[in-house]
Amino acid sequence: MAFRKTLVTSLAAAALAALSAGQAARAQDAQAQDTQAQDTRAEDGEWHRTTSLIGDSKYGDDFAHYDYVNPDAPKGGTLSSAAFGTFDSFNPFIVRGTPAAGFTEFGGLLWDTLMQQSPDEPGTSHPLIAEAYKYPDDYSSATYRINPAARWHDGEPITAEDVVWSFEKLTEISPAYNRYYANVTDAVALSEREVEFTFDQKGNRELPHIMGDLAVLPKHWFEGEDASGRKRDITQPTLESPLGSGAYKVASFDPGSRITWERVEDYWAADLPVNVGRNNFDRLTYTYFLDDNAEFLAFKKGGIEDVRREVSTRRWSSEYDFPAVQAGDVIKREFESGAIEGMQAFVFNTRKPRFQDRRVRQALTLAYNFEDQNRTQFFGLNERFGSYFENSELAATGVPEGLELELLEPFRDDLPPELFTEEFALPVNDTPQAERQHLREAVRLFAEAGWVIRGGKMVNEKSGEQFSVEFLGASPTSEIISGGLIANLRKLGIDATLRIVDTAQYIQRYQSFDFDAVTGRFPQSMSPGNEQRDYWSSVAADNPGSRNLAGIKNEVVDALIDKIIMAADREELVAATRALDRVLLWNYYAVPQYFQPTMRYAYWDKFGIPEEQPDYLGIDTFSWWIDPQKEAALAAKYRSQN
Repeated sequence: MAFRKTLVTSLAAAALAALSAGQAARAQDAQAQDTQAQDTRAEDGEWHRTTSLIGDSKYGDDFAHYDYVNPDAPKGGTLSSAAFGTFDSFNPFIVRGTPAAGFTEFGGLLWDTLMQQSPDEPGTSHPLIAEAYKYPDDYSSATYRINPAARWHDGEPITAEDVVWSFEKLTEISPAYNRYYANVTDAVALSEREVEFTFDQKGNRELPHIMGDLAVLPKHWFEGEDASGRKRDITQPTLESPLGSGAYKVASFDPGSRITWERVEDYWAADLPVNVGRNNFDRLTYTYFLDDNAEFLAFKKGGIEDVRREVSTRRWSSEYDFPAVQAGDVIKREFESGAIEGMQAFVFNTRKPRFQDRRVRQALTLAYNFEDQNRTQFFGLNERFGSYFENSELAATGVPEGLELELLEPFRDDLPPELFTEEFALPVNDTPQAERQHLREAVRLFAEAGWVIRGGKMVNEKSGEQFSVEFLGASPTSEIISGGLIANLRKLGIDATLRIVDTAQYIQRYQSFDFDAVTGRFPQSMSPGNEQRDYWSSVAADNPGSRNLAGIKNEVVDALIDKIIMAADREELVAATRALDRVLLWNYYAVPQYFQPTMRYAYWDKFGIPEEQPDYLGIDTFSWWIDPQKEAALAAKYRSQN
């Protein structure tokens, strides 16, 4: 579940005390009514406060805070960050517009979700807006019970009606929600604090769990009027600061250039276990840049970007020698993550006829010399993806056997025969001779597919049209990423080019699938499920805004996605995911690129940082805090430079 984001009962009374007398009375009345309703429905299933799809959570139902945080971390100060591109909307749920930093379609900084995904364990969530949930033995529905203390920033309580309205609106306007919750047929408020979701299938053990990822929106605000008296419309972009429920709210912004968030002093969930020791910064400021080099220069100067994840191995190896690093005022540090590595790759648009032949896509894969690029441009610091589920037990290895083979066997006639007899392996270009051999094999595959070299050009044998591929990019970094592949494709007589466009145009073309090839990223989790439809399914292939960039329409892929979603246990889930991984790889829908085995960060030495960071995600900057003495010393030292 790429999107998944315990209430201690005694916290409810403390949070209720923060409400007005009238609001508290309403919440207490609702709690009493729901308690009676809960008793009459006890036979429907057991209430759970922590949910995990992989195993029992190490935290259980009752815990004070995550192990890695400092529960006494001080609050205050500003975390300054950089963002790339621009923004023109505070509505992250629709395809139109570019949402500002901090807004995401699954809650972001502003809107809490029913449950919060654990940064410390895969496939595990703990209560946030919902204090508990339950489901019947056949997984045909799920009921969530809202924390009576949950409230919006205007003090109004969060109700089951808000949850139902959010589900209905988001599945209507958001392609991501529509596909993620495709098997949810209904949402009904059973009372002010309970909502039941009904599913169109039984046996899908993931569905009750992922309902916790639902971002809950304030119905009364979205159905109201703005300051000018116009009725709000959630289907349209807006720069009106929305009402939220989360730890932060919008403080100020300069459209397209900067946005500042401020911590909500009376945040209703501040003392919940998932938030203790976190959300320590008073302000979060995001400054936008259109160029990565300009962003790095701003980081070197200080004051605009405090923490930087460095994805450029060249820069990490050779450019962190500026005075602040030498003086120890900027720290370089690598973090280990136990999280799965989701694929990053050159994706070919199979909606276009010339990319529909598997042999063509295999030939294009043979032309990519990762080893040379890693040696000459990445200082040997990157590793290559060999799976869509890298660094996990979900990755296909060897040849299919056991349960995985059983799942694939019915589709044998529709799959490449070598899938059953050979281990998938990407070409290795460890010598110049190896590269020449792979390019010759690429020419042979092109010829089989009807493309031949004439006059130094790769042309269609019948029409004479030259084979062309345009890579779409949004920054000069795209040239580094695609340059080697483009050079080798030109050796084959292919008209290979790179087009760099501005961020707004890039997003528009990316979402409408207006490209030949593009770099795609496919985040994964240790418990994949419904989101696989958005990545690979036939249904998503022609839906603008979906993440099926390749336009895959493959009945075998569709069937394996269903096997993943309906897996009865972990063993079946792992087998089905490996089968899907294998089918995607052998169909060469993308040319796998590379990943960094560690997360490389540089930060100005103004923070207090817990000794440990979360085992799963590897880093949680929201568990950091500003050290006033360190910050003051840096300010005094570099004031004259700024």
